[in-house]
Amino acid sequence: MAKLATEPNDEEGRVNNPIIHTQMLQHGDVWRGIDRLAAKHGLSASGLARRAGLDPTAFNPSKRITREGRPRWPSTESVAKILAVTGESFSSFVQLTGAAGSSSGGYDDALGGGRLAVRPTARALPIIALERLGEGECFSTDGQPKGESWGRMSFGTVNDRGAFAIEISGRELDPIYRDGDVVVVSPSAEIRRGDRVVVQSGDGSVRIRRVGRQDADGVLLEPVASAGAGEYVPAAQTRWIARILWASQ
Repeated sequence: MAKLATEPNDEEGRVNNPIIHTQMLQHGDVWRGIDRLAAKHGLSASGLARRAGLDPTAFNPSKRITREGRPRWPSTESVAKILAVTGESFSSFVQLTGAAGSSSGGYDDALGGGRLAVRPTARALPIIALERLGEGECFSTDGQPKGESWGRMSFGTVNDRGAFAIEISGRELDPIYRDGDVVVVSPSAEIRRGDRVVVQSGDGSVRIRRVGRQDADGVLLEPVASAGAGEYVPAAQTRWIARILWASQ
């Protein structure tokens, strides 16, 4: 199993790493446990990182896979900090991962009974960082993800099979969407005036905007984070528009 991203390279560090030597835990299990722990305490993953005194982007989806496609693990120090601030034990964290042999039935039963503030049965959606959308052809002509730049992240309340997620990067959209927030969007959802949308223009650029108005010939797109003037974009210059269904804040 791969070592944690920030753990020492020496043999002693590997021997003393409890997650590496908990053989039931795989890369996806650990990140699922972090997401569920955050949701249990009413937080996003970035909110949990902030509460633990970590960099707010420490648990971002883009940090979970390297640019070379290798899995990146959270450090045991990070896990210890989030357990400390939430008052959870390591055994309860293992249960939240849902890993085979983790006795997750109690977690699932509590979830079904509404005792935990977490999402229902999770569904993995494609996810990509906003800053990486300009690195190549990441979408098909109908607005569906393609290529190797996409990761996967679990979401429980999204039933739209065409939905995908984008991780906000940078501060251009502050304070509406902050660095590390995640938005889930749907290319098939009906778009109305006032909706926040993700738009891919004919030149391939991807922007997040608010719909000012829409007609048969095009759409007026307004900034989401300011009162600046909108831009009318003819339908012929737009590849696709996807409505934002949900955002982690």
